[in-house]
Amino acid sequence: MERGLGQGRVTPHIVVVGLGPGDPQLITTETLSEIARIPHRYIRTAQHPSAPLVLDALGGASTFDHHYDNAASFDEVYDLIVADLVQGATQHGEVLYAVPGSPLVLERTVQLLRTRTDITLRICSAVSFLDEAWRALAIDPVEQHVQLIDGHQFVTAAAGKHGPFLIAHVHANWVLSNVKLSIDDAQDDASVVLLHHLGLPDEKIIETTWSNIDKVIEADHLTCMYVPHLSTSVGEELVRFHELARTLREQCPWDKEQTHHSLVRYLIEETYETVDAISALRIDDPTSDDAFIEELGDLLYQIEFHAAIAEQEGRFTMGDVARTVHDKLVSRHPHVFGDVVVSSVGEVLTNWEDIKSAEKPERVGIFDGVVEGSPALLFAVKVQERAARVGLDWADALGALNKVVEEADEIRQAVAQSDPEATMSEVGDLFFALVNVARHLDIDPESALRGAIHKFRSRVLGVQELSKQRGLEMATLPLDTLDELWESVKAQTLSSVET
Repeated sequence: MERGLGQGRVTPHIVVVGLGPGDPQLITTETLSEIARIPHRYIRTAQHPSAPLVLDALGGASTFDHHYDNAASFDEVYDLIVADLVQGATQHGEVLYAVPGSPLVLERTVQLLRTRTDITLRICSAVSFLDEAWRALAIDPVEQHVQLIDGHQFVTAAAGKHGPFLIAHVHANWVLSNVKLSIDDAQDDASVVLLHHLGLPDEKIIETTWSNIDKVIEADHLTCMYVPHLSTSVGEELVRFHELARTLREQCPWDKEQTHHSLVRYLIEETYETVDAISALRIDDPTSDDAFIEELGDLLYQIEFHAAIAEQEGRFTMGDVARTVHDKLVSRHPHVFGDVVVSSVGEVLTNWEDIKSAEKPERVGIFDGVVEGSPALLFAVKVQERAARVGLDWADALGALNKVVEEADEIRQAVAQSDPEATMSEVGDLFFALVNVARHLDIDPESALRGAIHKFRSRVLGVQELSKQRGLEMATLPLDTLDELWESVKAQTLSSVET
């Protein structure tokens, strides 16, 4: 097949041939003819049994193995290969590009070449590893409805499906491990067939179980895997949940009426209920996870609900949401997914802010991007952090603490002057100063205040219980008696903590 820019224009030309599944006898006559005819040759990798037919031909060939060694990701490798091929074709007029297997089966570089408008392209048919796989498995893939999946994309490509699958590009045991771990509750005895070096003298057909796929063989670029059936599909629970959100949006009268704006209150409520569930977690009590799981589910549904509304409106989908946050997190973690080296959490946070600023160059003001709708304590922290970046900050926690004393005195003065507006303003300043102290001590003010609230609530209940034990009515007790009971409860609490 051939694609070009139109008649009358001479453009760089690339001829793509396939080296078959491994056995040199399976290479087509057309491929051998093109290798002999075209003097300027490239081969994707020398790591293939038939590679010498290209590398040892008169004039040799250039490989792209160095890109695999130096690039940060497979996507980058493929982009670099295509760029080199186009450059070579531009220089020489016509080049040969040889790939393992068939150019038409799971060959990302060929897919990218097909999108180019600055070259002409001819793709020669070839025998792929698929033919050898069907031979070894003794099955008809059409009758069995086999789905061909790239091992690097197994989680997304196989989502919601049970098989059968033929999984290619499982070229290393870590890829097999990733495939295995993509299903949380797969049956360990699920049948799997590993196909290794098909058609070669050392061919291996290994029947094993799902739990052992990364243990029974040293996988390489000539390894693939056949999965007849999975009792639990890949990502089944998330797929079912996504479909549920769609169904409710389409069929439930209440869900139909909701908008992004009407759901805001529920999003906030579910967020705070999740916070409560986190506060109730107990390391020594696994049952405390139940409420946490439930609240995380309710919060997740809010996200799915918004995505379902947007999908129905034709604006975006849950896939767009997941892809966007995935790509953002990869971009903001160059120390994990790139070649950036960090030695501390501080450097990670600095890099994060630098990358974030580069992503949003329109945010040039000191407080641009600070969410004004945040809870007041969080809002205060963010504003203080931004001010600190430009030097407006206390040198240490002591300076911030002295400010707390100053603000408390100013509240006394405002109260003494019977000035309600000034009193409210000074109380706000005191809160703000306390947030500054917490920030300098690396304490989350929200968590600190919640802890104080829980402690106060517990002691009030303790006073109530102690009053009952003494035959007293709490609401009728004078302040000095309540204070005595309070100190008793406080002493008991401190004693239990110490023991």
